[in-house]
Amino acid sequence: MPGVIGIIGGMGPEATILMMSRLLAGTPARDDADHIPVLVDSNTRVPSRIAHLIEGTGADPTPVLVSMAQGLEAGGASFLAMPCNTAHSYFAAIAGAVAVPVLNMVELTAAAVVDLHPTGPVGILASPAVERTGIFATAFAAHGREVIYPADRDAILTAIRAVKAGRAAEAMPRLTQAAAELARQGASVAVIGCSEFSIVAPQLTTPPLALIDSLDVLVGACIARATTAPHPASQQDLNR
Repeated sequence: MPGVIGIIGGMGPEATILMMSRLLAGTPARDDADHIPVLVDSNTRVPSRIAHLIEGTGADPTPVLVSMAQGLEAGGASFLAMPCNTAHSYFAAIAGAVAVPVLNMVELTAAAVVDLHPTGPVGILASPAVERTGIFATAFAAHGREVIYPADRDAILTAIRAVKAGRAAEAMPRLTQAAAELARQGASVAVIGCSEFSIVAPQLTTPPLALIDSLDVLVGACIARATTAPHPASQQDLNR
């Protein structure tokens, strides 16, 4: 019996649906029962990570994220995954609040990049909030690698907001320019480190820069773990 994936979602809702779609596409299945059970909390009311981390004006999302994680655990999730890179700035509090494992999207992505591209600086296409909190820098430093970011943070934030507002086409020129800048700085690979950018990544053409989508890495890790994890005991079993 496969493990049950608990998704801490809603950041944003389209990215959460995209993760579920990629889980579905990536799971070998001949019938409904062959697919992995998924519990999803798509909470669009999580306080803004950008407002809290960059603008310093918003509420701390930690209590809401912790509550979501605990609710998914109580619902029977075998492990948790969160398809929002920026929210991994609160990862330690979330992981420390539950007994089930929480997959770390950022650390998994760093390991995948290093395996495929063992040398050189790594470009990061992500919210400036992750640059501020240093989550990618820390993850790659553990492998002895440097990360670099596009200089125009406002353009990146504008691109994120355009995708969230359903205007993905407006984001493409900004992302293309940012990728070209990373290549000029010496990166041969860049991480799609924002799940909003994962939505438009298939339309990006960035030669000679290779792209690794953190959402794809997380989905692959979820499938691998879910298909080997035992199913949690039912409440009836626990009461015997």
